[in-house]
Amino acid sequence: MTRGRKENDKGSGRIQAMGGDTLQLVVDYVKQETLQPLKGLGRFIVFGVAGSVALGIGLVILTVGFLRLLQGETGSTFTGNWSWAPYLICTVFVLAVASAAVAAISRGQGKRQVERHKETA
Repeated sequence: MTRGRKENDKGSGRIQAMGGDTLQLVVDYVKQETLQPLKGLGRFIVFGVAGSVALGIGLVILTVGFLRLLQGETGSTFTGNWSWAPYLICTVFVLAVASAAVAAISRGQGKRQVERHKETA
């Protein structure tokens, strides 16, 4: 009777060891497949936000410079009743840049959707 119990204890010990190994394997797999991509995504987001802020600041500085150029270097063209025109020109410039950015983003998303559709077909 004691021999059967010892063999049974060995068998349950192996099962527990295999269970522990399996659990460790699952934990390692989850870390590899979730945490590492999230770290990469975090870096991607940080650099994207930093780039967006830098481009935004650059656009503001460029627009203010363009406004001062229109106001100072055009002589008497934008004086009197036309003093509002440089502001309108700069506003149109900023809207054009913004619409070009939106169009570029939309084109990129459309290409990705087409590529996904081709992959699934």
